[in-house]
Amino acid sequence: MPARRRTIKRRVRSLGGKVIRRFNLLPNGTPDRLGDDDALLDRTLRGDVVVFFPDTGDSLYQLRGWLGPLAELHRTRGVTIVCMDSRVAHAVAAETTVPVVTIGRDDTLDRLVAAGGVKLMLYVNYNPLNFIALRLRSVVHVSLLHGDSDKTVSVSNQIKAYDYSFVAGQAAIDRLTRFTAFFDAAERCIPVGRPALDTDRAAVAERRAESGAEGEPGPTDAAAHPGPGIRPSAGTRAGTGARPRTVLYAPTWEGAHAAVSYSSLISHGDGLVRALIAAGHRVIYRPHPLTGVRLGAYGEADAEIRRRVEAAGQRVSVGTALAADFAAADLVICDVSAVAIDWLATGKPFIVTEPAGGTARDAPTRLLSVVPRLPVAAVAEAARLVARELDDDPGRADRLALREYYLGDTRPGASLERFLSACERLCELRDREWRRISRNETSPSVDHGGPAAASASPPGAATGATTRATAASGPAAASDEPAPVSARRENKNV
Repeated sequence: MPARRRTIKRRVRSLGGKVIRRFNLLPNGTPDRLGDDDALLDRTLRGDVVVFFPDTGDSLYQLRGWLGPLAELHRTRGVTIVCMDSRVAHAVAAETTVPVVTIGRDDTLDRLVAAGGVKLMLYVNYNPLNFIALRLRSVVHVSLLHGDSDKTVSVSNQIKAYDYSFVAGQAAIDRLTRFTAFFDAAERCIPVGRPALDTDRAAVAERRAESGAEGEPGPTDAAAHPGPGIRPSAGTRAGTGARPRTVLYAPTWEGAHAAVSYSSLISHGDGLVRALIAAGHRVIYRPHPLTGVRLGAYGEADAEIRRRVEAAGQRVSVGTALAADFAAADLVICDVSAVAIDWLATGKPFIVTEPAGGTARDAPTRLLSVVPRLPVAAVAEAARLVARELDDDPGRADRLALREYYLGDTRPGASLERFLSACERLCELRDREWRRISRNETSPSVDHGGPAAASASPPGAATGATTRATAASGPAAASDEPAPVSARRENKNV
């Protein structure tokens, strides 16, 4: 094979690539890699944590859901968001006080992590480009994802690529135990609740206070909503007798392939919105940010429902914090998605659609058998089902009993505290492990032992094969039923 030289052909190809990136002509989902690499040559990241987000703007909602908790983590540990798309980096920098940098070359990330002594690398999805960062040995790699649900993506085999995964609650651990092979969910998963619900709720309350807006029920204000025996008139808010009650319709997107096509947009959407408006309900329609990105028919259905909702004087919610829509609504109708489990924290009733077509597969937990389901054949009767749930809420007791199982402690601030504490403990765990590895690298002929070596562990640290378990909690039970608190394995480090 002849030696490779910097020929005219190679120069033209390189220049062509730069032009394609600069003018946004890349295939959908491909980051432009217009990075700050040269400017970063003599820079060091301040802080212990990097959030690696190599995606394009279509997936930006996944990172936005974590900006509140990351801002809080930045106060104590220092966080940098590393992007590979300059457009995304510009958008994120305008929305957060957390530092944002853009890289175009893999070795830039290597140098930044090594020079700055980064301890923790966080990821909000399973993008294959995450492996650019997953190569690095000197950090703890943690999957955050962007919500917990009974979608099969929640039990994807990709979870095994990460050292640990932060999950919402015990239900997520039990789901992984039931539906994932060769993976010890009890040891590799750390329940932190949904910390974004804490920070988003606080932000919404602050904005309402500044604007002098009339109070609405908050996301955990379960007591403010009617239980059995309280029967306000149809279409009106409980306790007012006149004010229309609000239904939030929040369908998911069409999914990456047929097996994860949970969206009700085409099958249910138009008929459902018609029925709700005709019944006198206020409607908030919240389309998923990825709607139509794969299948144009979903984009067209989305546009039609937007027109119908706006023509009726109702609201299309785009760019609004999920917590704000939760606070404004009395009931949600959603698909099998993270919206269902996040809504569980509100204590208010909800309905989950049944996917049409028979191709979608889920990873069901107890919740899907407790909440009422809406098949496509019953869309015409949806208003009656909504009235029953708002007036009588027959599943209230069972639903509230599951809240801790799915989300842990939902008191304001509790989830955020668990998230921050888990990050602290993993930083400490990383330091112990990296000291051990560094000693082995400087003295390769000497076996310094595993993670539990006494010289690498401070007093009180876990020993032996239990080191990994010290960063996780929860039983490896094969049931989706809530485990008694006394039976759950508690972790003293996280």
